[in-house]
Amino acid sequence: MESLKILGLLLLISFIQPSHSLTCTSQTFTNNNLYTHCADLSTLSSYLHWNYNSATSSLSIAFIAPPASDSGWVSWGINPNGTGMIGTQALVAFSLDGAMTVNTYNLAGYSQIIPQNLSFEVSDKSAEKSGGFMRIFATVKLPEKTSTINQVWQVGAAVTNGFPAKHEFQTANLMAKSTLDLTSGASTGGSDASDRIKKKNIHGVLNAVSWGILFPVGIIIARYMRTFESADPAWFYLHVTCQVSAYAIGVAGWATGIKLGSESKSIQYTTHRNIGITLFALATLQVFALFLRPKKDHKFRTAWNFYHHGVGYAILVLGILNVFKGLSILQPRDKWKTAYIIVISVLGGIAVLLELITWIVVLGRKSSKSTKQYNGESRK
Repeated sequence: MESLKILGLLLLISFIQPSHSLTCTSQTFTNNNLYTHCADLSTLSSYLHWNYNSATSSLSIAFIAPPASDSGWVSWGINPNGTGMIGTQALVAFSLDGAMTVNTYNLAGYSQIIPQNLSFEVSDKSAEKSGGFMRIFATVKLPEKTSTINQVWQVGAAVTNGFPAKHEFQTANLMAKSTLDLTSGASTGGSDASDRIKKKNIHGVLNAVSWGILFPVGIIIARYMRTFESADPAWFYLHVTCQVSAYAIGVAGWATGIKLGSESKSIQYTTHRNIGITLFALATLQVFALFLRPKKDHKFRTAWNFYHHGVGYAILVLGILNVFKGLSILQPRDKWKTAYIIVISVLGGIAVLLELITWIVVLGRKSSKSTKQYNGESRK
């Protein structure tokens, strides 16, 4: 008897709680629509049902997805000219004044989401929400002899003034696209986005380690270790090793960034790119400056030191700034940004402590030197 009660309770919970692990074949609709084909889409717990009449090029769809929040939105669209978001003709559903609505948008660019009629005829638009899911229904008139489409789908967390707010840029969001065979139901795509995310992560790690950590460490070594006479010339070799290693890793990160930019003409991070190019140029000058380093007693040594220190501090500031720019673009989990903030804060704390020690040592030496000079003059 107890086992029957437990079984009944589990069944009740399964009906009450929305399930995001359902397959498309188990789904039904309140309007009793029937669809010949269905597909469990690869990301965002989304599903597509459709009927396609090749004679009339008419595509009837039911798209199902859970919004990113209860007040969010879901979207499904067709890109007639590519496989990504840019150029997609989208249907977006959300709740407006307590009622579900479906609007059409031309995604002309990441900052150009234009509410307008689509490039193809759309009819029978409607939407509903229940059980944690939103559903879009529509009929689309495709060009003649269409057998495959490039579909793009997405979910968002908010609607602001009747307009869908920006969605997340996590891997699942960026992989929400595929090429769909309307007759067979076969779907391909999405792996290219995964590869691109891996390249971005490699780019981010290389640059964070080089410009964001090793270069600051190298500057700390040069500024503070040379204060102690016993550390000469060890500090110099440590400084050079650290900076040359940072430069090599930084060049690799810079090259991956240039490659990523060349593969994505539609997305431009101008400030991040320009800072990266400036860093590469300044760091290259620093490396070549090692071969032109005058001896300590040379008349140009003071000018060289001024140049070398100035460029070094410029790299320090720009490097850390660009790491944060990159984090805002890549949008990794919060723990990675927090980890970098902790690392750079620890380095900053060490620098402040060593700065204090350095001034104590330098002032102590000056005081000792003045005392010796005074004693020598007194003996005369």
